[in-house]
Amino acid sequence: MADNIKQARTLPSIGNASGRTIGPEELELLKQVIESAALCRNNGSMVRNFEKEFADLYQVKHCLASTSGTAAIHVALGALDIGPGDEVITTPVTDMGTVIPILAQNAIPIFADLDPDTYTLDPEDVKRKITDKTRAIIVVHLFGNAADLDKLSSIADQHNITLIEDCCQAYLTEYKGKKVGTIGRIGCFSLQQSKHITTGDGGITITNDPKIGERMPLFADKGWPRGANVRRDHYFLGMNYRMTELQGAVAIAQLKKLEGVIQSRRKSAEMLTELIKDVPHVKPPTVTDGAKHSYWMYPLQIDVESLSLTIAEFGDRLEELGVPAIPGYTGKPVYMFDVLRLKKMYADTGCPFKCQFYGKDVEYKEGLCPQAEEALKKMLVIPWNEHYSEEDINFIAGAIKNVMVELT
Repeated sequence: MADNIKQARTLPSIGNASGRTIGPEELELLKQVIESAALCRNNGSMVRNFEKEFADLYQVKHCLASTSGTAAIHVALGALDIGPGDEVITTPVTDMGTVIPILAQNAIPIFADLDPDTYTLDPEDVKRKITDKTRAIIVVHLFGNAADLDKLSSIADQHNITLIEDCCQAYLTEYKGKKVGTIGRIGCFSLQQSKHITTGDGGITITNDPKIGERMPLFADKGWPRGANVRRDHYFLGMNYRMTELQGAVAIAQLKKLEGVIQSRRKSAEMLTELIKDVPHVKPPTVTDGAKHSYWMYPLQIDVESLSLTIAEFGDRLEELGVPAIPGYTGKPVYMFDVLRLKKMYADTGCPFKCQFYGKDVEYKEGLCPQAEEALKKMLVIPWNEHYSEEDINFIAGAIKNVMVELT
């Protein structure tokens, strides 16, 4: 039976045209950029137009496009002037792109535990992790599911710290009727290849705060206040995160397709949930109360203890049937990666952890976030895209059921 299922279907992939909405619209705008020979954002209009259109979609006053989702978060922290001795609370299950900007600002990442069902920050543990050095919380809307923004916003306001929303996996995700990215003080997005819309790599930072909105483009352009009547200077240390006009052209075309992409992903994901909701030992995604999921990926919770196997072994069985599966997403919490566990940052200096402005000892080790660690042992992530058909979803559901029949 396994061979028959595997031969029956090759699923669309976000790695190529089979799972992406990229075509003549992008080519036409790219052609305009090439013919203009103005490839830098400072000489063209594509990036600026994209920023305006994205700001209009999210109904925010300030939008800055950059080179990656990592850069988008770094722009947020740079605009806040986060620095040595500051702590930033975030999630232990995320791409390192969420954490790298904290370290790049010589600040200290502090990890709060997760809700084991939604895979988003546990507000109660966030409260426990706040100190007099906490400057910001970066909440990750993992896989496209919104975190509990009511509680997290309340905590941030109560302690006068900034809530940053990492929406790199959560385009058009909603929380109680509002788009995530507009509820915290700053929202950050990614345009990397696998995201809902893509320019290969790219990032977006949005805010309604005028002071942050003024600093964002400066931080992303070497602290350089460009303008016709402005004498060249560099106001503070900034990066070069300028998005090119080529990326801006693709971004404009992609943005017009975003709502259709989300509708398609929601429809197919909800169909799979319905098909497998009664399969024993398998739990479909838990959507946060009041949220609308946008399904960057489709996370399953597998009762591996009852099945007497590891999540990797379960994933291997699905792969054998032709369904791509990622056991445990990151495999382990980010604080267990060598860069953090062994504090491999700036040569052998020990910075930022031995910074004179900090004066505390932080240890990243197993047991730091027990709910997250346990959740990863049961988490199996199925890559998702907008081109899954009804037949594809039936195929995926059939493979999951087939594995379960073999195991029970």
